[in-house]
Amino acid sequence: MALIFVRTAIIFLTLLVVMRLMGKSQIGEMQPFEFIITLLIAELACIPMADSTIPLLYGVVSIVAIFILHQVVWLLDLWFKPMKAVICGRPSIVITKEGIDEYQLKKNNLDVSDLIESMRAAGYFNLDDVYYGLYEANGGFSALEREQKTNSLAVALIDSGKLNGHNLSVCGITRAQLEDFLKEQGVKMKKVLVMTVDGNGRVYFQKRGERYKILSIEAGERW
Repeated sequence: MALIFVRTAIIFLTLLVVMRLMGKSQIGEMQPFEFIITLLIAELACIPMADSTIPLLYGVVSIVAIFILHQVVWLLDLWFKPMKAVICGRPSIVITKEGIDEYQLKKNNLDVSDLIESMRAAGYFNLDDVYYGLYEANGGFSALEREQKTNSLAVALIDSGKLNGHNLSVCGITRAQLEDFLKEQGVKMKKVLVMTVDGNGRVYFQKRGERYKILSIEAGERW
């Protein structure tokens, strides 16, 4: 028991020193390579702590090696700016003044519902509450917000051409009403990238490959 305690303490102190040397990004929002390094360090630390037959030096050397690799990548990022895009990726602008950029969403393995969720987490409850929205290289969502945001929660009725029946009933809108609305816009449901409606019947409507529109629909409920 005492041996396990001492081995664990040594690994803990080694990790503490290495993580402090790596900088604050290791305890904040990490870049992809930093996330990988953190996972590797966690795994390497567990092996010598759990198995006393493995020499402790193996674990310490592995952690120090990971630290050296981290510093090499950091220096490449610092000295050769094109390497930053290769190692960390680039920010992706997913909302412009034209609306949602479906290509950028797919490029990042995201869909409209993921975008809406990220916006809500950032305090934006309607798609047109921002002029521009982007995902940073570390996965965080940033936005340039409008001067005046809408004051009602919007829910998605159509997401990438698919109907959300639950949200339709929440809004008090019938399927017939929705179909009539789509006929007025001259579009089939599968061609609609996104359609949201808020508690005031205000609609954010965007066809695939076109600019979004702000319209209205008679909703049965107000929330």
